[in-house]
Amino acid sequence: MTVNREIHLASRPEGWPTADNFRLVETEVPTPGPGQLVVRNQFMSVDPYMRGRMNDVKSYVPPFALDAPLDGGAVGEVVAGEGNGIGPGDTVLHGLGWREYALVDARGARRVDPTIAPVSAYLGVLGMTGLTAYAGLLDVAAMQPGESVFVSGAAGAVGSMVGQIAKLKGAALVVGSAGSPAKVERLRALGFDAAFDYHDGPVADQLRAAAPKGIDVYFDNVGGEHLEAAIGALRLHGRAAICGMIAQYNATEPPAAPRNLAQLIGKRLTLRGFLVGDHGHLRDQFVQEVAGWLREGRLSYDETVVDGIAAAPDAFLGLLRGDNLGKMLVRL
Repeated sequence: MTVNREIHLASRPEGWPTADNFRLVETEVPTPGPGQLVVRNQFMSVDPYMRGRMNDVKSYVPPFALDAPLDGGAVGEVVAGEGNGIGPGDTVLHGLGWREYALVDARGARRVDPTIAPVSAYLGVLGMTGLTAYAGLLDVAAMQPGESVFVSGAAGAVGSMVGQIAKLKGAALVVGSAGSPAKVERLRALGFDAAFDYHDGPVADQLRAAAPKGIDVYFDNVGGEHLEAAIGALRLHGRAAICGMIAQYNATEPPAAPRNLAQLIGKRLTLRGFLVGDHGHLRDQFVQEVAGWLREGRLSYDETVVDGIAAAPDAFLGLLRGDNLGKMLVRL
């Protein structure tokens, strides 16, 4: 096979992205040079942070280039080339998704074991998603046994992991918010003590009903009204791990909330943003502990899978709309 299909960024979105911002392009399958691998991607990830990279603004990662393939987490089989102890037949995790075949520097690939878990798990529960949940809850927010935890966007890939890890680590109360009745039911099945649909009324009121004595830890995937409600509910010396603010990624005006930041002073609150890349030192510990929970059946994960590279833009747009349960993936 000589044809490689990839998704390019055709134009920069203004507000919500549309299908017109993407273009399907055919190229040739690349040829590896010294120390390079050609990987036939099996699964690729679409993630909320990618929306920010579509804007031409300075951030913690460079913006996507126009008329060039996007990138992101992917897992696949090496079909040509070798380097860094990796060669044909190996399954690797790397950062060049949004294409069927990727030319990867062997030093930028990590071999994974497809016999331990399905390869898609290395993009989710055993990958960046899982480490984000693990590091954010236990390292950034420093959750302790007996504490009360609130998770926004709790039916998503990261949020669903946060709630389960909190329970496994001894949280007294875990509350999650989600965007549909079906997602709320799923959170209860995953062991959340309470869950609510944020469409059903003000988040602050629903959080107060679920956690009348307040919360100690907030894991933020949403921002906006959710962050304001959490600040109001946090107890003295409460901590918030700020992972994402998907509520405002497509906004064209500044957010109205939170309007109660002054409470940080009297309550001595800590709101700390973080990037998973800063917590690589926890990877081995994370994989060992989470793999154990998976083997024992104590932790569950959901995947929403869309088929085909041509459907990748729709998968990304669906992620922003909240169409996914758990991790949104594209099977290639």
